[in-house]
Amino acid sequence: MSWPLGILLLLVTVIGMEGFAYVMHRWVMHGPGWFLHASHHRHREGKWELNDLYAVIFALPSITLILGGVSLGWWPGHAWIGAGIAAYGAIYFGFHDIIVHNRIPTRYLPRSTYMKRIIQAHRLHHVVETRRGTVSFGFLVAPDPARLKAEIKRRDRQGIRAPQPDRALAEK
Repeated sequence: MSWPLGILLLLVTVIGMEGFAYVMHRWVMHGPGWFLHASHHRHREGKWELNDLYAVIFALPSITLILGGVSLGWWPGHAWIGAGIAAYGAIYFGFHDIIVHNRIPTRYLPRSTYMKRIIQAHRLHHVVETRRGTVSFGFLVAPDPARLKAEIKRRDRQGIRAPQPDRALAEK
């Protein structure tokens, strides 16, 4: 397979993964997979949460496709698709775990309208700690935060997370 075609396949996979992630987050993680994902909607003590197992689950198809396309004689496009899944996972990790949830502390301060919008949309998703009633399930494409706030208000603020004490103040 030519490099340009492989890179195109990788990019199409990254874009398609946003739709896949939306579906998985909305109807699996907030559905039958809530038993793992619930830990992500609660205050976390320590470095890990049960929800982190989803990273392992979603890495398996990527690893399998790369292995098959590179070493097992499958169609070479499988490796590019697997790499696209891995690339989306890296983007997700950088955005979700580092920038939004600050699991690896940085001094990053969002300046662009786009970054502010997706961060705010994801934080609005997390103000609801229950399985139902959440808004904004995408990661890289997010609805207007004003619309999300109106939807939360329309739902009579059901499932809204109780305010957490500021840990920095509590440690002083």
